[in-house]
Amino acid sequence: MGNKALSSKAGSFLLLLLLLSNLLLCRSVDSLPICPSGAVNCKVSLRDLFDRAVVLSHYIHSLSSEMFSEFDKQYGQGKNFIARAINSCHTASIPTPGNKEQAQNTHHEDLLSLILRLLRSWNAPLYHLVSEVRGMQGPPSDVLSKAIEIEERNKQLLAGMERIVGQVYPEAKQNEVYSVWPGFPSLQDADEDSRLSAFYNLLHCLRRDSHKVDNFLKLLRCRVIYDNNC
Repeated sequence: MGNKALSSKAGSFLLLLLLLSNLLLCRSVDSLPICPSGAVNCKVSLRDLFDRAVVLSHYIHSLSSEMFSEFDKQYGQGKNFIARAINSCHTASIPTPGNKEQAQNTHHEDLLSLILRLLRSWNAPLYHLVSEVRGMQGPPSDVLSKAIEIEERNKQLLAGMERIVGQVYPEAKQNEVYSVWPGFPSLQDADEDSRLSAFYNLLHCLRRDSHKVDNFLKLLRCRVIYDNNC
């Protein structure tokens, strides 16, 4: 068999693996939601709750990264929006570990509280993001569909985390104060450049915070479920 035929078969096999992995991820995500907060007789084990939460948080981060890239490609080229976005996230007031070593030295109860605060801090911004993207002139369809899905998945992840916290850290304050988002007026600014900058900033911050939640959750699962043996 020639090299070309072998290369073609190898390429087909890799494509099949990619399609299967994407299908498994979608099925894993679609098998959620995690037991909602306050659900009666939830039968999901703590290990399964963590596993589902990790799958869901990783999916949210992937969607937010794709959405940010698509928005930047259509609206951000040559605008230098990133200079305005740095250090301007509404969740900046929430102190979080700055690197992996700091996260590993943070008590798991504190990490659980941080995740709750971050997820709750995004409820209002995600709601308004969906509303305002719908009203944009010619927004990429993928940006709107991803914004809608991220809003729903964030609610599911928050419900799951509230149940996990209830089992791991029952004395935690379930109504702990979260960071209020002040950016809604900016999304409705009459000046297009200012409005697009506000969208860019919001998506940049969402990508950043979803990455934090994803990393903290993976660390917590390793620590709580596998006793750091992972």
